[in-house]
Amino acid sequence: MKNRHNTSGELVQQGSGNVYRDLGYAEADSMLIKAQLVTKIGEIIVKRNLTQTEAARLLGLTQPKISDLLNGRFRGISEHRLLECLTKLGQDIEIRIRPASGRGLGRLRLSVA
Repeated sequence: MKNRHNTSGELVQQGSGNVYRDLGYAEADSMLIKAQLVTKIGEIIVKRNLTQTEAARLLGLTQPKISDLLNGRFRGISEHRLLECLTKLGQDIEIRIRPASGRGLGRLRLSVA
């Protein structure tokens, strides 16, 4: 994180773009990906006016699990399972693998249309 001063002269920290990393979570990249997937699932459920019970039936989950997901509690559910939920909601998913651009280590990034 970068330190800077706001318009009042107070020192503030600029985030990295990943709140989980900024909070010190070891699995920050995975948690951000999950959060983005869950956000898209929630948007589709709302757009289709699905009840949690209808969404649960469609996605093969329980209603309490849907409630947990929509309330940001998604530990214990894998990225793969979230991707399956998106395909059940009529979404196409592409995964691209390419060489890292000069950094040595690769990175995991999600782009949602």
